Parts: sequence; C-alpha cells; structure tokens
Amino acid sequence: MDVIYGINPVTEALKMESCQILKIAVAREAGKEPVQGILALAAEKRIPVAFLEKRELEKLAGRRSHQGIVGLCKPFAYADLDRVIEGLHHNFHRCLLLLLDGITDPQNLGALIRTAHCFGVNGVVLPVNRSASVNAAVVKASAGAVLYTPVARVVNMARTLNDLKKKGFWIYGADAASGQDMNDASYHGNVGLVMGSEGEGLRSIVRSQCDFLLSIPMEGKIDSLNVSVAAGILLNDIHHKWDSREGAE
Repeated sequence: MDVIYGINPVTEALKMESCQILKIAVAREAGKEPVQGILALAAEKRIPVAFLEKRELEKLAGRRSHQGIVGLCKPFAYADLDRVIEGLHHNFHRCLLLLLDGITDPQNLGALIRTAHCFGVNGVVLPVNRSASVNAAVVKASAGAVLYTPVARVVNMARTLNDLKKKGFWIYGADAASGQDMNDASYHGNVGLVMGSEGEGLRSIVRSQCDFLLSIPMEGKIDSLNVSVAAGILLNDIHHKWDSREGAE
C-alpha cells in the first residue's frame, strides 16, 4: 500500500468519489477540529480508523510531518496519456499539458502538480526515468491536487513530444537563456508546456522537439526562478491569453 499524510491530502482523498484510502491512522493526541471532519468522512465511507501513538504514526509516515493523520491507500494509478488528451479544457475547448523532464525533487514535483491543477491543466506528463514518481511526499506537497489532476508517465519524452505535434499540439519549452519573450507568444490550439530540471534546464533532445522556446522577462539581479514558480508564470500567461481570446470570440 501507498501512504499519504497530512490533513489536506487525506481530506481531499476522502472526498473523492473513487476514494483509494483503505485505512486511516490517527495520533491519539491529534487536534480535534480537523480530525473530527476526517473521522466523519471516514465513517461515511466505512473506512476503518486506528488510533496510534505518535511514534507509531511517525514510523508509518517515514518521520515526515504528518499533522497527526496518515492514510493507507492503494498504489497511485497513473493515467493513460491518450485518455488525458481526449479531455478538452473545461473552459477553452482545448487541451493543455504540462510536461516535466528531469524533475527529481518530490517537493518540486508536488508544487508543479498543484500549480498545474490551479491553472486548469488537463494532465501532467512525466518520463519513467530521470523523474520523481508520485509518492506520499508528492501528494503532500501538491496539497492533494495530484488526486484531481491526471498524471501520465512515458518511456521517451522526446518521442512523446513528436507524437503530440502530430496530434495537433504546439510545444512550448521554457528556456531562460535562448527563448523568446513569453509576452510575444500566442498559444493557438492545443498546447504542451515543457519544463526542464532546475539545474540543467531542457535536455538538447527535448529542446529540439519544441516548436517555441520561451523566456520570462525579469528585472532582478538573480536571474533564475524555482521551476514551479516559472511554470506558474507561464501557465498564467497561457490561461490569460486563452481567456482573452475566448472573450473576443
């Protein structure tokens, strides 16, 4: 079984119609109000609850900050990319994908999925290798957003980008060094936004598959952003321009 921990991730998992939690463990001394809400949801879904000592809960959560609550659940189910593509954006009748190449830090991956969810991304795509997988730390860092945003895995990211282009996607890669100003981008049709690792950026083989390379204009003396912040800025730009275009039409 997989483990998720923290009040928000466990609460969101319980709210889902297809709840994957099999059992909940609660610290005996956990705070009352948030926990009572979780216990009520668990009772409604007939999910067993065990009250444990703090040290037992820490063992389940791997000594991470669990806020007195741990959920034991079925292994995370990755989505099928073709099915993700079939889902049009609920507002814009287009598909928006966030493709992550080389994101190995679970905290960054969780933050990116949370950002993607907040901007209505249809799905997040990860490579099987050179990437963090969805685990308890990612669920916690995403504040439960990973439970609502489909995450697919692919064997070869460059080949996947090429396949997406054949299916009508325009691929935009984030490249601070050589990209065009994002303010000049139009984002027509279905869009795939590719973010590389913080240390290396986009790999050359992935960069070569991008139709456009984008940079974020900055004024400060520090010329780099956390990858989830950069993704949020670019996704907001896409969201804003799509919204403006739909309003004009």
